[in-house]
Amino acid sequence: MPHVSMVLTPGFQFLALGVQAAFELANVLTAEPYYTLSLTSVEGGPVTSSSGFCVPTTKLSEGEPVDTLLLLAGLTPPPQQSEATLETLRAAARTSRRVAGLCTGAFLLGQMGLLDGRRATTHWSYAREMREAFPGVRVEDDRIFINEGAIWTSAGLTAGLDLAVALIEKDLGRDIAGAVARRLVMHHRRAGGQSQHSELLELAPSSDRIQKALIHARAHLTHPLTVEELAEVAALSPRQFSRAFRAETGQTPAKAVEHIRLEAARLLLEDSRHGLEAVARETGFVDLRRMREAFMRAYGQPPQAVRRSMRAA
Repeated sequence: MPHVSMVLTPGFQFLALGVQAAFELANVLTAEPYYTLSLTSVEGGPVTSSSGFCVPTTKLSEGEPVDTLLLLAGLTPPPQQSEATLETLRAAARTSRRVAGLCTGAFLLGQMGLLDGRRATTHWSYAREMREAFPGVRVEDDRIFINEGAIWTSAGLTAGLDLAVALIEKDLGRDIAGAVARRLVMHHRRAGGQSQHSELLELAPSSDRIQKALIHARAHLTHPLTVEELAEVAALSPRQFSRAFRAETGQTPAKAVEHIRLEAARLLLEDSRHGLEAVARETGFVDLRRMREAFMRAYGQPPQAVRRSMRAA
């Protein structure tokens, strides 16, 4: 039975504990419970979270052998740990099959020396700090999670769930992982190469009308998605809609729709089962030429090159 140990450090973010739900659901969905779980710390005893709640833990060096070691830290990168603490963490990592740093927990892996010469990610707002602290690490700040052999790192807090589902897929297969994602009501199971940024979140309209139009656009990519169509959804005249849209998002409706199509196309490109022509049709670019032009404008490279880089990642 693989044992998953979540290692808490003082000031850890409480939301990070939510990753245990993925493994718990995997146990529910299998014929017999597959994982055992524990909350541990280097010293053992209660550990105080960033919000002031205390959580009881057992001492990391005690208990059953660890299969998967998950390092949890706070909303900001953890301070430099003592050499004794780092050696305890290294010893646990050496005897584990795999180790993951969730969000700023990646900084702990860096302090342990486990990221040298590897690719890693963390919350985008701390990527520069991570590069400066660990120059030997290839930090990729636009990834949901990264798997480098036995070492895993993830982006912001909710990305820890994506990493957990990916670990479950490695252990129990795609069907169980997909079922776990559905039970967690995840919009979709995000692959590691996906961007940390969401176009709908970036646009961030303030009114329900513009938000409703954007949701309609994301759900109907095969439609032309003209200003007239979106204005009708928003119950505004085309002129009112265009003016309100630009005021709230800083973009024209046409540019925003193109960005939403590009985001959807990048997701489909992660799946090698979709040919480029099919991706263009499914995301409303109509044909490959138009999709290629949009990719060149946005990324400076054609969709084939983007797919290759995503596969390599």
